[in-house]
Amino acid sequence: MAFIINGEEIDEEIIEAEFRQIKGHYERTLQVACCERDPEFRQTAKDNILARALLNQEATKRYAIISEEEVTARLSKLIESAGGEEQFFAKIGMPYRDDALVRDNVRNGVRLDKMLGTVYGDETTPSEAEMLAFYEANIASFMSEEMINASHITKGLEGATSRNDVYTKMRELRGELIAGADFATMAEAQRGNEQQQIELGFFKRGEFMEEFETIAFSMEVGELSPVFTTQLGFHICKLLDRKPSAPLPFEEIKEAVAARMTEDRRDKAFNAFVDWLKTEANIEDSEAASE
Repeated sequence: MAFIINGEEIDEEIIEAEFRQIKGHYERTLQVACCERDPEFRQTAKDNILARALLNQEATKRYAIISEEEVTARLSKLIESAGGEEQFFAKIGMPYRDDALVRDNVRNGVRLDKMLGTVYGDETTPSEAEMLAFYEANIASFMSEEMINASHITKGLEGATSRNDVYTKMRELRGELIAGADFATMAEAQRGNEQQQIELGFFKRGEFMEEFETIAFSMEVGELSPVFTTQLGFHICKLLDRKPSAPLPFEEIKEAVAARMTEDRRDKAFNAFVDWLKTEANIEDSEAASE
């Protein structure tokens, strides 16, 4: 299989590595199983590699010479932001230190930044009226996160004869709650130690264990959960209150709106530039031609 971009042949292993990274992301987020989307992921991998290759080629054409002073200045900033040389080389994952290769990669980064600066052009701060219009047109992007407040009864396995004994006890407690027992009183009586929280306060997704959040966020206010497990043991949860997602006040997030406007404008300019590079490029893909 040959994938050649303006005479630059792309090694098959580079495509495979990009493909595995993309597929791995979707597998980790449970959006794919096995192989049904492999052709899509492989094409995305090739599209990503094509865009990077065209950008690097054009940057080299426009800015063939980058001074050693520019490279040193950029490298110094990267090392400083990483917390020192040792942390920098650990971060980039280089198996052995190769200063010449590092400087060459940094030089390419300087070239790319110079070119993107011309692509993005002059950037002015949007007016308040422009920001407000953008905010209102994209209100879904400026929402607070949903939050809930819950109480729970927890029993771990310490000192228990078996998991089934703990589960059976929790089922009995839940039956008493359904029959009208007070949740807070029971939770206090069943608390394992003084450090164990009963009422958790308001929290958003990502702040607690996923198993607990999956149950709690699916409940209605006042609802009692079934008995369920996490790594901490068995739980019964009661949802006390919910703060739904709502628009964040414009006055409080003007800077975020301006940043999003800049990001959107850059994305449009970048994508248009890459599309233009593709129209000017000589691309050979024997795999695509054989399909």
